[in-house]
Amino acid sequence: MNKLIAATLLLAFTACSPQPAAKKAEAPAAPAAAAKPAPVNVPAGAYTLDKMHSTVVFRVNHLGFSNYTAAFAQFDAKLNFDPAKPELTTLEATIDPRSLTLPAPPAGFKDELVGPQWLNAAQYPAITFKSTKVEVTGANTAKVTGDFTLHGVTKPVVLDVIFNGGYEGHPMDPNARTGFSATGVFKRSDFGIAYGVPAPGSTMGVGDEVSVAIETEFSGPPLVQKPA
Repeated sequence: MNKLIAATLLLAFTACSPQPAAKKAEAPAAPAAAAKPAPVNVPAGAYTLDKMHSTVVFRVNHLGFSNYTAAFAQFDAKLNFDPAKPELTTLEATIDPRSLTLPAPPAGFKDELVGPQWLNAAQYPAITFKSTKVEVTGANTAKVTGDFTLHGVTKPVVLDVIFNGGYEGHPMDPNARTGFSATGVFKRSDFGIAYGVPAPGSTMGVGDEVSVAIETEFSGPPLVQKPA
């Protein structure tokens, strides 16, 4: 008990003792200059989609319990790209809605989704995107606005795009190559697909918002052989 009393008195004395003056705040150090990205040796020109290294995935909320995830297996794209002038980039892409791929679908489920109540692929056999504007937002990022056509309706959609780099070619891959990641969100009801959208304040149904995630590579101009 004596030890406890002594410790308490010591703490009280310390709290009442004059404290050393606070050290004068020093001016914050100047932030280091942002590192510039390494030059990318990618030639300007026309690029075609490398389908083996590309995916188009979408997600919609299901009953508020999960984000149902599916993809399309057949799609194509054409890209005109100059890394020195990325704002002049143009892109055209096409998706076959009948190539919808689903995780463990029950019998008839895919037919329902490509049918009249949803994608109506028989009447609208293509989903398309054609860029109209490229706004550079960072060293390797941009917002790409384009005319998106789904279910026979065309409206602007914005994709947030990351340029993942590329090269001018390789002896085992004798064409320029470049890669991108992109994400975007749109409301399916804006395109005439409102079936199953939950009532306001409810999650009973399939969400209106559709989020898209794209991973893609493109093959470009042939590798220029340098003199020995």
